[in-house]
Amino acid sequence: MSSQLSSQLNKPATQTAGAEGYNFAYLDEQSKRMIRRAMLKAVAIPGYQVPFGGREMPLPHGWGTGGMQLTATVIGEADTLKVIDQGADDTTNAVSIRRFFAKTAGVATTEHTADASLIQTRHRIPERQLRNDQILIYQVPIPEPLRFIEPRETETRKMHALREYGAMQVKLYEDVARFGHIATSYDYPVMVNDRYMMDPSPIPKFDNPKMNQMPALQLFGAGFEKRIYAVPPYTRVVSLDFDDYPFEVQSWEESCSICGSDHSFLDEVIMDDAGNKMFVCSDTDYCRERVEQGFTAENPEGQQGLTPEHNQVQQENKKQDDTKAEEMAL
Repeated sequence: MSSQLSSQLNKPATQTAGAEGYNFAYLDEQSKRMIRRAMLKAVAIPGYQVPFGGREMPLPHGWGTGGMQLTATVIGEADTLKVIDQGADDTTNAVSIRRFFAKTAGVATTEHTADASLIQTRHRIPERQLRNDQILIYQVPIPEPLRFIEPRETETRKMHALREYGAMQVKLYEDVARFGHIATSYDYPVMVNDRYMMDPSPIPKFDNPKMNQMPALQLFGAGFEKRIYAVPPYTRVVSLDFDDYPFEVQSWEESCSICGSDHSFLDEVIMDDAGNKMFVCSDTDYCRERVEQGFTAENPEGQQGLTPEHNQVQQENKKQDDTKAEEMAL
């Protein structure tokens, strides 16, 4: 496992067809080596926030500078990059970052989760289960989970060192006392490897269970705060809760108006001034895949409405994906 992670984080940044006058993937090689060292420490101590000398990127803080520095550090000419913002591939942030790396690194880009080796994300985890040959990079605005409980950084450092997380349990209990349940719906704190409390970035708590035992390497970068932390593959990640108020994810009575999914994270879209609304999958690639497989809002069973030829193609594609996953596991 350690050799696999080391090879992923130390891929040579060889020069390739990128923007003239810029280093491969924009960052200079000294900065990349410094960030790789911080990454390796973060992988060795899951959930621990490692400080690093953050570099300026050609976009404002808050738009993914931390995630971009991690992507620029680990990306290689053979990689395929996917960038999502709130699960969508076509938003301004996702399109801008994807074009930036396509120009400065000359790498291939994709909107398909299965085809990507690097996935940079803002506030979502893809619905499709990731493989152990993929890396998921999160954009993080505030890396400290105790920030709004104890604003002093010196004190939160001590709390992490001593594993004093009772204050967070009190905060969750206040939700129960006020609302009758834990009302926190995003940025829900987790315990990593039974040691460090971690901020999973502002993903919805719907995505928290996906982090547990994920085959892919998870890297978190906070550019403004200059912090890196990580969750290695197949690491235990548990959301905080109580015995009598267990952790629960969001659920919807509605299903996706496009693909008919009733088990994915849904966005509510207001259609007109009269307040009419529809629910659609947040993950646009997942929704598109389901539509291609014949799933619709009118036909949520999907495969029953497809031709035998189409079914055979889908089955062959699934076998190829399973075979590739097994080969990578070996």
